[in-house]
Amino acid sequence: MLAGFRQACEELRKAGCRLIYLDASFVTRKEHPGDFDACWDVQNVDDARLDPVFWDFSRSRAAQKQRFLGELFPAQLPEGATGRAFVDFFQVNKMSGEPKGILAIRLGRSGRK
Repeated sequence: MLAGFRQACEELRKAGCRLIYLDASFVTRKEHPGDFDACWDVQNVDDARLDPVFWDFSRSRAAQKQRFLGELFPAQLPEGATGRAFVDFFQVNKMSGEPKGILAIRLGRSGRK
């Protein structure tokens, strides 16, 4: 699963993405998380260089899950039920409604090796 997340980060970085946020059981104390949820900052991203899988939300994001073993959303896109941007939605505990932390990971500049 970590390899899938790393691959997604690298592909986003190559398209110009500089920041990704990691959420779900992957950032909890859960010993064996089942998947990861992430959202990526759309700022500076060149859609022409971005793999279309990052915009494929069909069949419950099946293509993303198969390729990366997780789900990735544009950070500024509103989540369906709440209307909050995904970056904000991920920072609220679904069960309690209390604020919670997520990981922000800088991907560096596009073209950097």
